[in-house]
Amino acid sequence: MEFNKEVDATGLKCPLPILRCKKALSEIEPAQVLKIIATDTGAVKDFKAFCTQTGHTLLQLDEANSVYVFYIKKRVV
Repeated sequence: MEFNKEVDATGLKCPLPILRCKKALSEIEPAQVLKIIATDTGAVKDFKAFCTQTGHTLLQLDEANSVYVFYIKKRVV
């Protein structure tokens, strides 16, 4: 999947992956896509809830060998 910015949050525990995500989303334009790589098992639940609460769209979630890759589309205001 194509993306506009990538955040590597591997090895970070909650809430750091979400905080890095929020910062990166503030740096991209509406409708652009952010790729986030995380290893925290709670990240799946956290990012789903974050997207629901903020209006951003979780486009895709991939998991392999306990590494989670999220593609989040920034909401259009």
